[in-house]
Order: sequence, then C-alpha cells, then structure tokens
Amino acid sequence: MDRSDTVIFACSALEIYVSAAQEKEGTCYPAVFLDKENHMEPKCMRQCILDAEKSLPATVKNVLVAMGFCGGALDSVSFSRRFVIPRVDDCVSMMLQTDGQYNPNPKKTGHLYMMEPDPEDFSFEKMFQDNQTGYEGVSPEMLFHMYFDSYGNLDIVDTGFNDCYSEAYAEKAQENADRIHAALDYVQGGNQMLERLVGGRWNEQFLVAEPGRLIRHRDFFE
Repeated sequence: MDRSDTVIFACSALEIYVSAAQEKEGTCYPAVFLDKENHMEPKCMRQCILDAEKSLPATVKNVLVAMGFCGGALDSVSFSRRFVIPRVDDCVSMMLQTDGQYNPNPKKTGHLYMMEPDPEDFSFEKMFQDNQTGYEGVSPEMLFHMYFDSYGNLDIVDTGFNDCYSEAYAEKAQENADRIHAALDYVQGGNQMLERLVGGRWNEQFLVAEPGRLIRHRDFFE
C-alpha cells in the first residue's frame, strides 16, 4: 500500500496507541484525530467522520479507521475511497483483542473498563455529567444509580501503554470502583489490532469497504 495515499482516522482517546502501532510497524501515515467527546452522540461522531473524509485531498485513496462501530456512528454510510475498519463494537473491544480471531465484543456483562493512559481522564462522575438528558424530575443521585447499578466490576485493561500498576493509577481506579460499589480487577489487553490495521494485515477482524459501499450494522456483527 502506497504510504502517500493513506491516512488514519482515530478517536483522540487512542492517540498514544496509534502512534505506538505505527512505530512498531514502521509506518508514518498522517493521522486525523477526532474529538472523543463526539462519542457521546453517535450521530455527532458520524458527522465528524463524514466531514473529515470530505476534507481529504483527492490523492488519498485509503482511510484506516482506528475506531469501532461506536454505537452506530458508521451505520448506513458510504465513502468515496476505501475505508478499512476494525469489526468491533467500540474502542474498548478493540483494545481487548489479544489474538487474530474475530470477536466483535469480548467485554463481559456487568463489567466496565478503564484503559486510559492518564487515570485522571477516567471518571464516572464526568460520564454521568455528560449524559444527563431526558430524565426530568429524577434526582441526580437516583439517575447516577440508574446508570451504574447494573455494573459490579471495574476492570483495568493492561494495554502495555498505560502505567496501570502504578500506585497513582490504582488509587484513581479504586476511587471510581468505590463510587459505584464495584470490585476492581485487571484484564489483559493489547495493541495488536491497531498494529494489524496500520500494517495492512487485514483478516476477518476487519471490514474493507471499497468506495461507494454502503456500510451496515451486519458488516460488523455476524
């Protein structure tokens, strides 16, 4: 694949992981980082992706998408150039991949996952504040319980690029776990899927959408 005709679209939360994947694979594709705040509304992320694609020069023929389906942000869209997209439901599932097998959602029911390189970027309180819509007449504390009472576990994802065993990281994770009365544990993750994406090793874990193809939900989930 010609390096001059390829760019990467990535969620801004994955910047360190995209850079690490490129370093390992020996690639240097330009990367467009899309604001992670757009994940709060899939339609906002969809529009952000569409706008970013339209802004690319005609010389770009391939877009490597360092994101997943993301709540439907990539449902019922098509592009004027080839898009290569991990067949996973979201970025957490992408970072939980530890082999080359297709598994769109390896997350466990009742588990939340923390993988941020900076533990200060992870906060249940912030998640709650960013999603208080459509619940007039419900107290903030009751609404908080509605959001998080179904989760009994907070798992720290050891990606190899977050200092997740440090005292500061563990303390911040424990604060969040205590806030929702969840058990804290570690799970293994990694950067293998992003490495395969930028390295051009596109197996069944990836959707290769040629120009004009309408991307649908079923393309990600068999």
